[in-house]
Amino acid sequence: MSAPLDSPSRSAASPRRSSVGIVLWAAFLAITVSQFHSPLFALPGRLQAWGSLWVAICVQALPFLVLGVLVSASIATFVPASFLGRMTPRNPFWAVPAAGAAGVALPGCECSSVPVAASLMRRGVSPAAALSFLLASPSLNPVVIVSTAVAFYGLPQMAWARFAAAVVAVLCAGWLWLIVGDNSTLAEHDERLGEYAPSKHCAANAVTRGEVFRDAALADFFPAASYLVVGAALAAAVKVIVPAQWFLGLADTPWLLIAVMVVLAIVLSLCSEADAFVAASFTAVSPTAQLAFLVVGPMVDFKLIAMQLGAFGRGFVLRFVPAVLLSAIASACVVGVVFFGGL
Repeated sequence: MSAPLDSPSRSAASPRRSSVGIVLWAAFLAITVSQFHSPLFALPGRLQAWGSLWVAICVQALPFLVLGVLVSASIATFVPASFLGRMTPRNPFWAVPAAGAAGVALPGCECSSVPVAASLMRRGVSPAAALSFLLASPSLNPVVIVSTAVAFYGLPQMAWARFAAAVVAVLCAGWLWLIVGDNSTLAEHDERLGEYAPSKHCAANAVTRGEVFRDAALADFFPAASYLVVGAALAAAVKVIVPAQWFLGLADTPWLLIAVMVVLAIVLSLCSEADAFVAASFTAVSPTAQLAFLVVGPMVDFKLIAMQLGAFGRGFVLRFVPAVLLSAIASACVVGVVFFGGL
């Protein structure tokens, strides 16, 4: 973690990603201007309600996204990659909770967790421990918990429920990997793991710590901010288009409501520092369904699956993603019953 966590293909994909990001932010700025009743961008009826909610979600979430990026970039700059390896016990069983605790102390976003986990495996850390850190860093870090407390100011126990459910999910997924994991699929991708080693790209792309910090912050911020803009827009659309009665009608089938929120978490692919504000906007769903959204999102979503496919291969993803998804949903349901009295 001593360098920016660039993927090897970043330079090739950068122009396309930059263009998409520019279009997204231009649309967001246009909608923001419309909220001040500008005649140039005036929106009619329900579009105005959608624009207001979209802007509100983004404005609330953006400070925490920036804070999370700055913390992650600071760790990438000043904490050597060997630090976590020295902290992790050699016994794989105890290495899982140790790596989970390291995720609290060394917070990061989902986008950086995959290359960091790949780097740890290359340095001899057990796969179960490295994968536990991959899950814990974006799920258990203090910025995420604080943002959840702010987003759910009317339901203060949600922040504690999220932390507890994430802890259980990380431990269950890590220990489950010790049982069902096939580390041979990882061994087949040793060459790819090398491509994801951050130190290699640090040496090529940055000289000073200031450059390392800048590159790491920019590499994390723009993709995460783009996902926030898209996710907030979709969440606002669901809020405006889907009647609240539809969600209330699912109250008699809480498992279906939880499944809907889990699918939304996977599809929206939000940054964990910002997802609480989107979850809080779904006021018609149960707290446990909101909790499932918050626990699943940082552990399983489309962008993470794509990154894991590139870093670890298809065989790994086919085993790891179901194990994590099962652990996350089960822990959210159990903790939801404990904290909120039901599903």
